[in-house]
Amino acid sequence: MSEERQKPSARRTPATGGGPMGMAPIEKAKDFKKTVGMLSAYLVPYRVQIVIVVFFAIFSTVFSIVGPKLLGKVTTKLLEGLFAYYLGTELFTDFNYMFTIVFWLLILYSVSFVCSYLQGFIMSKVSMDVTYNLRKNVSIKMNKIPLNYYDTRTHGEILSRITNDIETVSQTLNQSLIQIITSVTTLIGVLIMMLSISWVLTLAALLTVPLSGVIMMLVMQKSQVYFRDQQKSMGDINGIIEETYGGHNIVTAFNGREEASESFQKVNNELHVSAWKSQFATGILMPIMQFVGNLGYVLVSVLGGYLVVKRSIELGDVQAFFQYMRQFTQPIAQMASISNTFQSTVAAAERVFEFLEAEEESVEANISDPSREFHGGVTFENVHFGYHPDRIVINDFTAEIKPGQNVAIVGPTGAGKTTVVKLLMRFYDINSGSIKIDGHDIFDFTRGNLRKVFGMVLQDTWLYNASIMDNIRYGTFDATDSQVIEAAKAAHCDEFIRTLPGGYHMILNEEASNISQGQKQLFTIARVILANPKILILDEATSSVDTRTEILIQKAMNAVMKGRTGFVIAHRLSTIRDADLIFVMKDGDIIEQGNHDDLLEKHGFYADLYNSQFSEGEET
Repeated sequence: MSEERQKPSARRTPATGGGPMGMAPIEKAKDFKKTVGMLSAYLVPYRVQIVIVVFFAIFSTVFSIVGPKLLGKVTTKLLEGLFAYYLGTELFTDFNYMFTIVFWLLILYSVSFVCSYLQGFIMSKVSMDVTYNLRKNVSIKMNKIPLNYYDTRTHGEILSRITNDIETVSQTLNQSLIQIITSVTTLIGVLIMMLSISWVLTLAALLTVPLSGVIMMLVMQKSQVYFRDQQKSMGDINGIIEETYGGHNIVTAFNGREEASESFQKVNNELHVSAWKSQFATGILMPIMQFVGNLGYVLVSVLGGYLVVKRSIELGDVQAFFQYMRQFTQPIAQMASISNTFQSTVAAAERVFEFLEAEEESVEANISDPSREFHGGVTFENVHFGYHPDRIVINDFTAEIKPGQNVAIVGPTGAGKTTVVKLLMRFYDINSGSIKIDGHDIFDFTRGNLRKVFGMVLQDTWLYNASIMDNIRYGTFDATDSQVIEAAKAAHCDEFIRTLPGGYHMILNEEASNISQGQKQLFTIARVILANPKILILDEATSSVDTRTEILIQKAMNAVMKGRTGFVIAHRLSTIRDADLIFVMKDGDIIEQGNHDDLLEKHGFYADLYNSQFSEGEET
């Protein structure tokens, strides 16, 4: 299957940052409860570790909360001695008491650090294990999903589920889960400590909380619109850059640089406007929150001073109270941010689980490997097939191919030529009828065993980022280097491989653009020769190469097809003159069949196709 270039609108870009509060467009799950339940199932094996993390998080937070109050006692004791000295009496400070408090503070902060370190260590391991299991299950699922799933979705959509969405889940498990625990514990603990100092000061401090909440909600609602626009513009601009870069030669050849620049500038302006608005919206939030918080500090300062004068509380307690006020607003902001992150994470997890729940290929039989007894006879009997039940593309296809025959399939675009081959290899399952190999229905074989007897060379070659040796060896992984070289010689590519830098050990880049199209095609033929299949399928294997390379490919194909049943799909009818049998397809049916000379004598559809190509060649 050839890869389709992804459209910009289908690309998924990573979420952009969201200012000081980390806000970003909120994407909500369709079924929140179900998704959380499925995600929780992945966490069940780690419930002991999670309970330990919860305890460590609570202990770490509680120990850090106690600190300010103890520091307040040290401050009070120190001030008492200073006041005594100021009043003319002897400087009296209980340093033993102060050192004891400081010692316990060091103990508390040390224990808090250890608990915080352990919770991070354990939770990182849990989140990585969950991520590993998700990716492993996705990898297994990829090999069970029918080809139709990939044909009806963009590559970018599928890749985003496997990469971006799983990574989002991993980061949330690793960070946000601990933050939720610590935020809730901090909020409750700080509130208790504030009340233990003074319920009057606590009430005064809480007066600003509703105002802060209202402001935060208003700013977040407004900023979400801008962030969505920013996310869309970011996707558009990435798409334009990728496609302009990928098609740089075409853009230059057709003088499209100015238009490409204008398109980029238009989207760049949209991104600029939405980006500065979103950043301003979130940037202004913190100063507003600080202003509201400062109002609370003023109120607490006045009221605290009054209570100190009346000796209702000590000055050290006021100092501790200020620290608690600062700690109190932090978890509120954190929980608001985590709430957004959690919703986006559940939406990401939902997309992953949708992939994992996708319908799989039908259950197959499990019989012995048929390759030992296979000869290559193929029979199609009344085959009907449609990619959608209401749109049939193969109608009552019936044909018989004898072992060793070279069969060509020709016809106009959309006639169903490639579809017949996909059905033969069970990339898709037929709606009705039967396909048999040596009298055995293809459903009597496992898909793996069935595909062992096929070798396929496509118009769109597939090579990956590895050495030439490894690319030829792909699918026959136990082949020796000498066997690979022999296959390359049979495919007429050994000579030019040795002229390349590194020879057989030259590394092909990600798109294999450091070799020519013809060289790629010869590599795939060498790969098929090495696999030594019983049936060979050639799908437009010479349609995108020059005449000289086509001759080399034709020689290689003729060599590999000796003694094998072969299916050749071709638009260039001149390449299939020597075929034993030619099927002429139109609208999913075989309308003519025979060899080249017989079909020309009939003066039918094939003759018209051939003569039209010949005439075009003459004119050219």
